[in-house]
Amino acid sequence: MSEPAQHVVAELSEHGWCAYDNFISDTLTETLREEACNQWNGGGFRAGGVGSGALHRHDRDLRGDDVSWLEEKGSTNAQRDCLARFEELRLAINRDLQLGLFEFECHFARYPAGGAYGRHLDQFAKNGSRLLSCVLYLNEAWLPADEGELRLHFLDHHFDIAPVGGRLVCFFSARFEHEVLPPRRQRLSLTGWFHRRP
Repeated sequence: MSEPAQHVVAELSEHGWCAYDNFISDTLTETLREEACNQWNGGGFRAGGVGSGALHRHDRDLRGDDVSWLEEKGSTNAQRDCLARFEELRLAINRDLQLGLFEFECHFARYPAGGAYGRHLDQFAKNGSRLLSCVLYLNEAWLPADEGELRLHFLDHHFDIAPVGGRLVCFFSARFEHEVLPPRRQRLSLTGWFHRRP
């Protein structure tokens, strides 16, 4: 098991969430960032929605990002390399935590300056297949003044995580309410979920 996977598994087991820097290389982070920007410039993003099924809707007051889903067909070498890291993580989690994860879905997410996502859970009320949320940041030279942190909520406090490029954040989807605070400049990530069978 690689050191990143070992660290993530241990933190998930003990705390239910984890932040790990340099989950992917600087070169891969840069390539994915460029691909996300090219897709955005080419009109390949759509407004992010909230809810599922008949309850799915677009609400810019609640969710201010745009997304572009990654599909295996038509994926780039960089995207396949990144997804291979998540597959390694899936196997390690299943081996050590016995969670039965079988699928990973993900998209590029772009927040403009001032965009945000209000406090929410990632697991849908009527569909419990999303088990583990993952956010891999693609930003370049992110500074504290750029803001845009991911805020994880606990029972009596919260913890803010800066969206530094190459940083992976994982947490149990049904356990942690969270929100995205408004950034002062464009904020990019690859955001996804490990699923278990319903």
